[in-house]
Amino acid sequence: MRNRLLAGAAVAAAALAVLPALPASAAGSAVLATGGTGGTPVAVGDVLTASLASGTVATMYSSAAGGTGVKCSSSSFSATVVSNPAAPGTAVESLTTQTFANCSTVNVPGVLGVNSLTVNNLAYTNSVSDAAGNPATLAPGSAGPIQTTVVLRTLLGTVTCKYQANPTSLSGTTSNTNQSIGFANQTFSLSSGPGTCFANGYFTAAYGPVADTGQGGASVYVN
Repeated sequence: MRNRLLAGAAVAAAALAVLPALPASAAGSAVLATGGTGGTPVAVGDVLTASLASGTVATMYSSAAGGTGVKCSSSSFSATVVSNPAAPGTAVESLTTQTFANCSTVNVPGVLGVNSLTVNNLAYTNSVSDAAGNPATLAPGSAGPIQTTVVLRTLLGTVTCKYQANPTSLSGTTSNTNQSIGFANQTFSLSSGPGTCFANGYFTAAYGPVADTGQGGASVYVN
């Protein structure tokens, strides 16, 4: 019986890097700003960070509706701003770190727990747009595909499972309500590992508030 597992990250994470957005643009402002929409532009080179939004967990389940899989109660990312043009437009970030911790399995026969979940092939490219729908796209970088390695603890020892984003990029949305970015039911497929590994999974996570460490940790908005 093949189930599905948490990957990505990506998972950053996916993972994960990453920004928030607004439905309308503020004339004359940069796409990314602090202090509110139309506020102080985020500088190129600033590092943006965020952890899971309060009260949420990152999950990878066997179906979009849930089921078996993995959940993590801790995850965070950091991303460096590569470009931040005037609105309307698209800002670009380099996702340099994404971590997952305090992970456990859900309804997985024969699996006792999760030893580790590691995001591979960083850095990834994160594009944040102020277009309708507030889209964000996390794409692979030069190091390879968006991939996560999950080490499971089973009755027969440890098992290593590698998962890759399928398709190659993750699609998310941003929100200025809580300065967050979220990814819902993004698909990953098993690229290597034994039959104990889940065949594929649906990744969901929300990060926020996104903070600009170059501006004292101020929350980041999308114009």
